[in-house]
Amino acid sequence: MSDEDQAPVDRADDVPLVRSIDEPLLVEDVLLLLYQPSSGAIAGENVLYYVLGGAVVADLMLRGLTEVQEPGRLVRRVAARGDAPHDDILRPAWDYLAMKPRGVQTVIAAIGPELRGKVLGKLVDDGHLRRRRKKVLGFIPSEVLDLGSARRSELLARVRATLVDGTEPDARTAAITALLSASANLHQFVPEIPWTSSVIHRAKEIENGNWAAAAAGAAVTQATIAVITAALSASAAATAAGNS
Repeated sequence: MSDEDQAPVDRADDVPLVRSIDEPLLVEDVLLLLYQPSSGAIAGENVLYYVLGGAVVADLMLRGLTEVQEPGRLVRRVAARGDAPHDDILRPAWDYLAMKPRGVQTVIAAIGPELRGKVLGKLVDDGHLRRRRKKVLGFIPSEVLDLGSARRSELLARVRATLVDGTEPDARTAAITALLSASANLHQFVPEIPWTSSVIHRAKEIENGNWAAAAAGAAVTQATIAVITAALSASAAATAAGNS
């Protein structure tokens, strides 16, 4: 019997750490960080839809719109809760989960492929990235992306503080850091974030939920981030193996 056919279990009562829908989406911040200013490319394109799908699931959780069920089982299911979000990036994922609880990897694989274009468009609309046309070889039309704001630098500084300086992250920064680590993309941030054994160890701690957070619902948030990043890591590893 698959994880999606199992009977529902009781939901957790813990309160999420973040509820505001006004701040940028987590998936926006993750994609903005994966944008590489030196080349204009997006890092980790081969596993990008897994990363973005994981970011949407994590964002829904942080906003109190999903929860992880079956905390004692190897395969965890995610269920929708609360009212449907109005955001057109979060809403399809919530609707998919509202039909019935589903395995984390199933959700990531289902919602991820449609996200790249939507999220890039939102980053451009909000001024964090700019599209610029140019010609390759003098005559082939092409489009490149440039930074349009300081937000990427601000986000990178938070991740660096978490991994290099040992600063305890808030839930949002922890989720971003865990997603970048689980998708095997942290090495893309050298030299801003050195690729050292201590950084790797700290990143794995964040992935596993080993960070201090005193706010209400912190334990559930830490555990949920760990579940999401474990699923993302497994999906990314499977994709890498298939491409080798």
